[in-house]
Order: sequence, then structure tokens, then C-alpha cells
Amino acid sequence: MTWDIALILGIDGLANGAIYLLAGLGLVLIFSVTRVVFVPFGDIAAFAALSLAAFEAGQMPPTIGLVAVLAAVALLTELGSLIRKGELRHIPRAVLLWGVLPLAPCLIAWMAAGPGTSAFVQVAASVLLVVPMAPLLARVVFQPIADASVLVLLIVSLALSFLLSGLGLLFFGPEGSRTMPLASGGFTLGDGINISGQVALMVGTAIVLSGLFYLVFERTSTGKALRATAVNRVGARLVGIRPARTAMLAYGAASLLAGFIGVLIAPVTTIYYDSGFLIGLKAFVAAIIGGLVSYPATALGALAVGVFESFASFWSGALKDAIVFSLLIPVLMVRSYMARHHEEEVEEIDQ
Repeated sequence: MTWDIALILGIDGLANGAIYLLAGLGLVLIFSVTRVVFVPFGDIAAFAALSLAAFEAGQMPPTIGLVAVLAAVALLTELGSLIRKGELRHIPRAVLLWGVLPLAPCLIAWMAAGPGTSAFVQVAASVLLVVPMAPLLARVVFQPIADASVLVLLIVSLALSFLLSGLGLLFFGPEGSRTMPLASGGFTLGDGINISGQVALMVGTAIVLSGLFYLVFERTSTGKALRATAVNRVGARLVGIRPARTAMLAYGAASLLAGFIGVLIAPVTTIYYDSGFLIGLKAFVAAIIGGLVSYPATALGALAVGVFESFASFWSGALKDAIVFSLLIPVLMVRSYMARHHEEEVEEIDQ
């Protein structure tokens, strides 16, 4: 390996790390607020990429029908809950939130599927189309079992990921898809090392979205409400913050990040119906490095995973995924060693 090859691999790793950074932020956001390891995050990104490929092929993305069905099921679930509680006055608001707003992206996507639509509109429609997916899935699947253990929530999340993969196979077929580059051209770095515009766009988008993520959490009341819920759900409820509402905000923000990830990776790699599972797992490795609580550590972990994957693909393309996932072993060992262990105090009670 020469220095030129190492530099090329490093740039490729940074591009991959930028994607895992966005995915890791989404996973940590959802887990810190809801205690759910949202495994279907990668599947939502894959749906965004495959929807964009359908747009470019002049077809109507099947994701429109999926979102519409999820909206109907979520609306019925919410209406049933309100009727049982006797809160009939909230029905119009529920219809707006769960029946009308999720269908707005479907309408935009339906209009974007027509002939002569610009590439920018198709990309925007693909991102917006998947934004309601995570909140709708959360309302139907996770909110009814919000008080369950983390293990139960993880099992349900895995089952939901397999369900979405199966639906992706049913909707889009087993063939992979790749879209047109979002950015053309590029520039030269150093001694003849070319960096494509798509790679620069991926890294730049990750930097911009991470900056916006920081500003929202530090400067807005919504971000502070999310932070408060992540720190202490009971305390947040006592000061007037509704954990269920902040949870839906977290799911919506994560779904938006997944949409951006989907349209960014679609031009550089072939996306299949089950590609999202690997994306989510590698982002999960980055999130584990951050302890599922620290955003800066997750960002560093994502960049490390991306660079490690790039060099691993150079050494052994067939084993690169196994090499990346092997990072979990030393990370978990170090975290287990550094964690504080409290001995249980057993009190003997005289009968």
C-alpha cells in the first residue's frame, strides 16, 4: 500500500463515515428519547433511495401506498385510544396529525412522478415521502408498548425491520437500483487524487446537517425539550413536557436524516431491498462507540467505522463487513471495564 492509495482509501472512508454519522445521530436521538434501538432506520433510508430510482425510471414509487396505509392504521389507532379515554374533543387534531399531514408528502410524490419533473423535485419528494414513516410506525408499533423493557423493544424493532425488508422485496423486487449523481464534476487534491462532486456533497451535507442538529439542540425550545426527555422522562413530564410528543419529534427528525442518507448513497452504491439493514448495523456500531448517549463520540465513531471499512475493503472485500463488526468486541470490553459497577447490598432481615 502506497501513500496515494492510503489517501484515496481515507477519502472514501470519510465519505462513508459521513453517512454513518448521520445514521448514528438518528439512532442515538431515538434511543436517548424513547429507549428504542430503531433498527428499521436503515430500511427507511433504502426506501428513500429506491423511491428516487423509481422516480427516475418514470414510475410511481410504491412507498406512496405504504405511507398512506400506515397513516390510515395510525389514525385508527389514535382514534381508538381517544374514544377509550373519552377525549372526543381531540379527534379533529388527531385527524389532522395522523390522517392529513402524512398524506401531504404522498401528494407531492404523486405529482413528482409525472413526466418532465426536475431532478431536484424528485430528490425532495423522495426525502419528504419517507419522513412520516418513522412517526407512523412508532405510533402503531412502539407507543402502545412504550413502557416495555429495552429488550422487548429491541425484539419488536428487529421484527419491524424484517417486515419492511419483506415489503421492499414485494414492492421493488430483488434487483438493485442506482440513481444519477446529484453533483457532477469534482476537484483534484494533491498529486492527481480526484474527488468527485458526489463525495464532496456527501461530506458537506453531513457537516451542514450536523451543524443544524447542534443548533436545534442548543438554541431552540424543541431541542431543549428533547434533551430534557432524554435526561429524565419523569422530570420532563413534571415541567410540562410530553414524552410522547418529543418521541414523535425524535422519530420525525431521524426519518428526515434517513431520507437524506438514502438519496446521498443511491448514486454511489447499488441499493437493494435489504441494503438498509447493513447501513443500520454499521451506524449502530458507531452509536455503541458513543455509548448510545454521546453525539460527539458517535460522530467520531462513525468516522472511524467509515475509515476502517474502507481499509478493510482493500485488505479483503469479502470480509470487510465482518472486520467492521468486529470493532464491537473491543469497544464493548473497554466500556464494560470503564463502567461503574455497583455491588448489590443485601440486607438480612431478622424474622
